[in-house]
Order: sequence, then structure tokens, then C-alpha cells
Amino acid sequence: MADVPQLQKRASFRSTWTRVRKARPQLILSRRPRRRLRLLRWCGRRRLRRRLLQAQAAGADWREGSWPGSRAAAAPRPKTATSSPAPVPVPSRAPSPTSDEDTAPSCTASLPIPPLRPAGPGRALLLLPREQGFTFSGICRVTCLYGQVQVFGFTISQGQPSQDVFSTYTHSRLTINAVHYSMPEKSKKEMKREARTLLRAHLNRDDRCWLMKNFSPLCSIVMLENLKTSTVNFIVSHPGLSYIFHQESPTFQINSEYFALRSVGIKKEKKKNGLHLTESVLSALEELVNVACEEVDGCPIILVCGSQDVGKSTFNRYLINQLLNSIPCVDYLECDLGQTEFTPPGCISLLNITEPVLGPPFTHQRTPQKMVYFGKSACKNNYENYIEIIKYVFSSYKREAPLIVNTMGWVTDQGLLLLVDLIRLLSPSHVVQFSSGRSRAMPDLTPAYVDDLDGLYTKSKSKVRNRGFYLAEFAENLEFGDEEKESPVAFTGYKLLCVQSDFAFRKTPRNRESHNRVFRDLAVLSYLSQLQPPVPKPLRPLHGLTPYQVPFSAVALRVTHSDVAPTHVLYAVNASWVGLCRILDDVRGYASGPVLLAQTPVCDCLGFGICRGIDMEKRLYHILTPVAPEELRNVNCLLVGAISIPHCVLKSQRGLEGMIPYVTTDYNTRLPGASREIGAREAEEIRKEKQHPKAKFYRKAN
Repeated sequence: MADVPQLQKRASFRSTWTRVRKARPQLILSRRPRRRLRLLRWCGRRRLRRRLLQAQAAGADWREGSWPGSRAAAAPRPKTATSSPAPVPVPSRAPSPTSDEDTAPSCTASLPIPPLRPAGPGRALLLLPREQGFTFSGICRVTCLYGQVQVFGFTISQGQPSQDVFSTYTHSRLTINAVHYSMPEKSKKEMKREARTLLRAHLNRDDRCWLMKNFSPLCSIVMLENLKTSTVNFIVSHPGLSYIFHQESPTFQINSEYFALRSVGIKKEKKKNGLHLTESVLSALEELVNVACEEVDGCPIILVCGSQDVGKSTFNRYLINQLLNSIPCVDYLECDLGQTEFTPPGCISLLNITEPVLGPPFTHQRTPQKMVYFGKSACKNNYENYIEIIKYVFSSYKREAPLIVNTMGWVTDQGLLLLVDLIRLLSPSHVVQFSSGRSRAMPDLTPAYVDDLDGLYTKSKSKVRNRGFYLAEFAENLEFGDEEKESPVAFTGYKLLCVQSDFAFRKTPRNRESHNRVFRDLAVLSYLSQLQPPVPKPLRPLHGLTPYQVPFSAVALRVTHSDVAPTHVLYAVNASWVGLCRILDDVRGYASGPVLLAQTPVCDCLGFGICRGIDMEKRLYHILTPVAPEELRNVNCLLVGAISIPHCVLKSQRGLEGMIPYVTTDYNTRLPGASREIGAREAEEIRKEKQHPKAKFYRKAN
């Protein structure tokens, strides 16, 4: 009995090696001498198994020994016998356009999966069979020549415009999935003639012949093209940021497919590196899309909440793309100051989205309908101003399209109470709450739970007489459109969708802040890339661009994140990231200047710029900004916040010799407003006081 397990184990090894030997003549596994499978490592056995599966998908059947050219299929050859005839290939069923089973893509026989072919410099053809995908990394332009494909929830059909797709290494890889489309009542010959007509405008004769030879009515034909934009070129030009779009890694399989993808600028990735959505996420997406498309009484307001790094932003992008498949536009309210989606960090904005978002935030910076510059990446110790700004921006929502509300990842202690205030203020119809096993658990935000909980500025339902929740504190100053002025601000309830997120991410509690800082810098660089000329013109250094000259008396100044003495305000403004805003007050009555504001105004922000210098003799600010001149005429206020210019912009200025401007080690960080991160400094002092209780006493005594 002790020998039985050993015999079973040996039998399994022999059967596996027999399968490998049968598949070897067709696959040409290796030129190296054969080795026993038991001597192979785990990775070697995995490669052999993958090649077996590829051989089986190509039409071979090792169990019946019917592989053409295999040793099992060849008859034994006597020494005096004549040569045996060539093996007859196994016939395959001809596809019929009337049956789904018969129309299974036969183009995979003797071709890689999925088939790919170079179509000239910087272009490649991708033939996707039904319900198959192609996961890749890099950037490219995707054009669907025939059929339908889906990228990040957005469906691209034949005849639609090309889409720029950004599959970066900072986020999950994107996948081009073939969509199962309905079969028209046409014969295969008519469909091939139609496809040949569509491809004639894009491909040459050889490429069309290759596609028609492997054509199947359920296949989707995709053109991948090399993509070059000024945003990508500007970001990559800074040292250490080229890895975001392109990463060179050793490959052991160099063939025509490898060179075709390299010409396009992408790299094939494993399927496990792509984006995977859980069942709860797919269920929530389906329900929200149905509600947005079938809503009769009004447009739904969808509020997405949850802790940090649980997939809220990814869900919002996917939901936007899914909605754009059915409706022309989607409204988006950004309430997350640190990780904004369409603007530089530190902003609360309202946007109308009409085009899909097929990449991370720093690849699709857009101009909002209404935007206010808060000035910091968190609302710590300034909750009232944060609420006032959200009220001001939300008042511009016209309720003509579904609204997606993105919230912060701070859902503990005061952050949870602030979230309750937002729910009561915005009155969403649906609340999507994310949870993950890696994040701290938060209570389910059911309508009953929110009704019984006091927020930072609102009271619970038990403290209000009427059934609806009336916001007495907010109703006086909240501005609505003409249609909503008659109805009071009431909390009417919502539907809660609990979503369980489970995906791998690179952020940890230790490196989260460094990752977030990199993403904020990338958003600022993406905004500054608007200063660059369009491709193919070469990049121009920022110090070589001509700035605008703004008189001291034309704009008012305000430092939002710290109290700065009037004698040091110009030091804080120089070489800083400034918000170009418009206030209602008239500042042209001051002759000398600079004009300083005593309080931070809640006003519209028209864009951003860099104050690259101050001329004290002529009393001028030198502002470098991509905002159009017609918009700059309305700017009469400059707001300086804690959002700083990325260090790579200052350290890697090309064309300079000698000392780099604004880069020095002789800097007094103890001046009010001189520290780059005021909140981080306060947190560090609090941590030291907790470790050493006497530190606070000594600091006061000294």
C-alpha cells in the first residue's frame, strides 16, 4: 500500500510527457535536448502546458492522436517500404451565418490568439474573435474597422471616430474586448463583401487579403496606431516619468507580433494584470445605467463614497463610459480635493462630460463649467469653507443630465460626519458605498442610519419636526435655478448600493502619501502641457515661453492656506502655482498695490498659472498660463494655495547654464507660509508631543 501513491504520481508524469511528445513536432517547443518532465521546474511545466493549450486551440487533438504530422498519426515505416503519402488535414466545419455555433471564429487555426499583423509603420491590425480580449500597456489610438469592441466600458463600433487609449503602469491595464453583436440577415459572402468595402479606405491589398482569409462574421477588426500627444511628450520629457507610459522589460519571444506592437508603442500584458470587476460592481453598474436611461421624473444623482484606495475613481470612469453608450452627456461633481479627476488638485468643480475617459486623470484634463480653487489637498480645519464651496458649485447644476458625485476617502470620525452633511445637502437618489477587506470598515449609510446621525452642520431626523429633512442652516444662502427656487431643500431618501471591491493595488499605508503626491504632480504637468505647441512641433521649455504682464493694481492677492504677513506676501506669490479667479468686487480703485484681501472669497476660478517673476520697479506680475486671452480679461484675483509646482519642473529646466532659478538650499522655512505642507508639519508636531508629553511645555517655555 505504501507504493500506491508513488505509482500514481509516476503515471501522471508519464502521461503528461506523452502529451508533450505528441505536440512537439507541430509546436517546435525548443531546440535544446529533451529533459524529463520531473526535472523541469514549475515555470517550465507551465510553459509546456500553455503550449499544449495553444496547440489544442489550433485544432490538434493529442488524445486521439489525430494531429497532422505527429508521430502518433504517422504509420510505422518499414525499411523496404515506399514513402507514405502526406497526412490529410482534418476537415473543419464551414461556418454558417444562421447559427451561432457554426459561426464560431475559425480564424484562430494556425494563427496566434488573438491574431495580429503589422500594417505599416506605427500601425497594427488586431483580429479579435468573439468574447476574447487583448490586454496591453502603453498608449495607442484604437479604431474599430469592423464589428464592435469595448474598452473600459465604452463601446466602439465600426464607423465611429478613433479613441485615444492610455493604459499606464500607474493603474490597472486596459483590455480591448470583442463585443458579441447581433448577426444581420445576410450571407457570409455578402458580409465579406461589406467588410472588404469598409477596409478598402484603411488598408492595402495584402492586409485586406489576410483579413478576408481569416474572416469570420463574429470577429471584430481593430486598427492600433501609434499615438503622440503634447501631454505625453511633455510628461515624458521630465526625468523619472517616462516609465509611466513605457517600460522596457526582457522578453523571451521576439516575433512579428512583438515588433508590430513595439512599432505601435504598446506591449501585450497578461490577462491577470487587466482590470477585473467584481459581481457587485457589475450589478451596481447595470442598475445605475438602467435608471439613468429610463428615468422619467428627473435625472438621478449618484453619490459614490468609501475609504481610500477601494476603486471609487475607477468605478466613476467606468460608469461614465457606460452611460455615454446610451446618453449624450453626463455631469460630474468633484468633491475630492486630493485626487481630482479632470482638474488640477485642490479644486471643487462641476463638469459636463461628452467624451469617454479612457485613461488615468492626468490624461484627460478638461475645462469645467464651474470651478472654485480651495487651495489645499484636504479640508482639514476648514470644513465650513469646504461646505460653502460645494453649495456654490452645486447651485450651477441644471438637472438636465445624470450627476455623478465623487467624494473624499476620509470616512472616519469627522470625515464621516462631513459625508452625512453632503448626503443631506445634495439629496442623491443613489448612494454607492464601497468596502474592501483591506480598508477600515465603515457603517452602512442606509437612509435610516443617516436620518439618526448628526452631521457637522446638520441635525438628525429626531431633532426635526417634519418628516422631510429641512436644511435650515443651508437654505438661506443656497442658490438654485429658477425651477428649484419654489421647492425647499428636503432630504427625501435614497437607494443604497453596497459594493464589495477586491483588487490588487500598489498603495500601502506607508507609501500612500508619496503615490498621491506623484499623481498630483502629474495632474499639474498635464495642465501645463497645454502651453506646448501641438504635435509634431518640438517641445519648448517653460522658461522660453512669453508670460503675461499683470499690473499690481489690476488683481487682488490672497494666500488661502496660511496667514502670511503683508510684508511677505510677494515672496509667497513669486514662483508659485496661482489660481486665476474672478471676484465681484472692483479692485481697480487702488493706484499702487498690491491689493490684499482680508478673507478668502468663494469665487469662480477660470484657470491656473505660474507666477514666474515679479517686477518691483514696474510693479508687474509675470504670469505664465494656458488660459485664453478673452478669459484673462475677467481675472481680477490671484489665489495662492498649498498646491506647489512639481519639483521636476524647476530642477530639469533645459537650456539653462549655471545656477537654476528658484532652486536653493538657503531657505528659511520658519517664515509664516514658507512651508510647502502646513498640515504635514502640524501632524509631525502633534506626533512628537504624544511621544514626549513634556515637549509642549518646553516649547512654550522657550
